[in-house]
Formats: sequence, structure tokens, C-alpha cells
Amino acid sequence: MCDEEYTPDIISVIDEEGKEHIFEELDRIETDKGFYVALSPLPENPEEDEEDEFIVLKVEPGDNDEATLYPIEDDEEYDEVGKIFLERFEELFSDDSDE
Repeated sequence: MCDEEYTPDIISVIDEEGKEHIFEELDRIETDKGFYVALSPLPENPEEDEEDEFIVLKVEPGDNDEATLYPIEDDEEYDEVGKIFLERFEELFSDDSDE
């Protein structure tokens, strides 16, 4: 049993129209093609029913030591990275259910 309390990593993303979106960072990985992050949108109303969904974005260095997140435009790259995240999530959640 883990004695540490879970504290989610919450990040704010500003889209190209200037609208703020709030996400929980689920995981991050590095491949030979770059760095990637899996984010889950946080509902505006905490009482809303949450769906098990996440988005995958590519991380690039930005200005002032802040990362810039980009959608993955190449379908093959997106499928490869998405598959890695899904496998990691399945492994993580299957370990929880076995205890």
C-alpha cells in the first residue's frame, strides 16, 4: 500500500484563440522522434461525469523556458505514440486492480 497522497499535475494551455483550457497531466514520454505528453481535460463543473479520454501533444522548447505543445500531425507518429501511452495506462491500472 502506498502512503503517499496522490497530487495531480494540473496545467493550463492557451489555444491559438487565447482561450484557456485546464488539463491533468497523465504521463510523459520520450521517443526517438521527440517528447510527448498525455493530458486529460478537467471538467468545468467537477460534478460532471468524467469520460476516460486523453489527448497526446508533442512538446517543443518554447520562449522563457516554457514548453510549447503542438498537435501531432503525422498519423503514423500519432498512432505510435498513442499506442505507447495506452500500453502504459493499461499496465498502470492493471497493477492497481490486482492489489
